Amino acid sequence: MTQEARQFTVHGRVQGVWFRDSTRREAERLGITGHAVNLPDGSVEVLACGAPDALAGLENWLHEGPPLASVVRVESISVEVVATRTFRIG
Repeated sequence: MTQEARQFTVHGRVQGVWFRDSTRREAERLGITGHAVNLPDGSVEVLACGAPDALAGLENWLHEGPPLASVVRVESISVEVVATRTFRIG
């Protein structure tokens, strides 16, 4: 199975609205590993490693996020695959 990795930066009202934990649940559902962390500027960084179709599904979900979030934009870049076994939040 081909693995790819993407780093997403999600902007908008994405801190304090359960964005990271909701992202973790969605990533686990899709079989994606990586992390979601708050950044000092109020955005959330998501590192996602998995199958290309799973990453596309997560990216689509990130544009909406959980019900209390208000996503303004999602930036995405390709990065090197990181060997992790889980999806963590921090």
